[in-house]
Amino acid sequence: MRLMTVMATLIALIAPLAHASEVRIKDLVEFDGVRSNDLVGYGLVVGLNGTGDGIRNAPFTEEIMSNILERLGVNVTGEQYRPKNVAAVFVTAELPPFSRAGSKIDVNVSAIGDAKSLLGGTLIMTPLNAADGDIYAVAQGTIIAGGAAAEGDAGAVTKGVPTAGVIPSGARVEREIDFELSSLNTLRLALREADFTTAGRIERAINSRFGRRVAAMLDSGTVQIDIAATGRRSTAHALGEIENILVRPERRARVVIDQRSGTIVMGEDVRISRVAVSQGGLTLRIQEAPLAVQPNPFAEGETVVVPRTQAEIEEEPGVSLAEVPGGTTLSEVIAGLNALGVQPRDMIDILKSIKAAGALHAEFVVH
Repeated sequence: MRLMTVMATLIALIAPLAHASEVRIKDLVEFDGVRSNDLVGYGLVVGLNGTGDGIRNAPFTEEIMSNILERLGVNVTGEQYRPKNVAAVFVTAELPPFSRAGSKIDVNVSAIGDAKSLLGGTLIMTPLNAADGDIYAVAQGTIIAGGAAAEGDAGAVTKGVPTAGVIPSGARVEREIDFELSSLNTLRLALREADFTTAGRIERAINSRFGRRVAAMLDSGTVQIDIAATGRRSTAHALGEIENILVRPERRARVVIDQRSGTIVMGEDVRISRVAVSQGGLTLRIQEAPLAVQPNPFAEGETVVVPRTQAEIEEEPGVSLAEVPGGTTLSEVIAGLNALGVQPRDMIDILKSIKAAGALHAEFVVH
């Protein structure tokens, strides 16, 4: 109750400022063609302290280890070896736009066998391929694992995820992606959240900045830029100026609920119609207390267990039928719900019911 009261006060103070806030265009759109690319590779981690793959359970680990050794000139054909300090892993990375050969990028490493931990392991040279099948980077280095694990004869404990880790700057770019930005005559801005109002504001802001028709809204998610009309020396100069223009985005009314933690987040544009709410519940308690009945001393008979059950139903006081007035701002919506005196988790059920009744005018997202 107190938490919701504080939340309502903070939102009431912040809402007037948030409504008038402006955001850079670079934080609202993606530039067509200026994008990152996903890379993936299959490699081997060595140097583990007995926490690697069991070769019998992960035969692919033995296969990749044999291939690496043979490339290094070591003949292992027909040999039987069962090392416990190696693990097969998938290596993933994101190649940023305009990455040049020789630059370094971060990589993520995840075990795919039955390895217990990658802590302290070293990734052996692993080629990273893009969707076209070509190699764009090569990864190698010491893994920083995100957890720890320990076990004994009678138990084990695990903290975090020791079977996954990262290698900062662990891959070197070997091939550049062919993309000539300077050769473009037009370029499209793709809005991360499609909205006609926001796209129109971006169009007007860009045209106002250059004093001529440079931008044209194609649809709710696309604004096209005429590079030649900007009058700048190059496409890069034009985009560098456009991406820092301030625009006030139009946000959808949205209610986001995380049922696991009981978190409720509502945007400032959420509206609620006049509605009546009643909240309460029943608690059923059943306790088993069996009673042992024994025969009298020196008498014939046997001990019998007599079942004994105590059952009771308790009705929680809850909240009687109360009216939540139509809210014009988020602070009024919270104040109306807060007047019911319910906890955040109970409020989740109330919001679901209000949405089902058609009185909550917002997109409802539940995680």
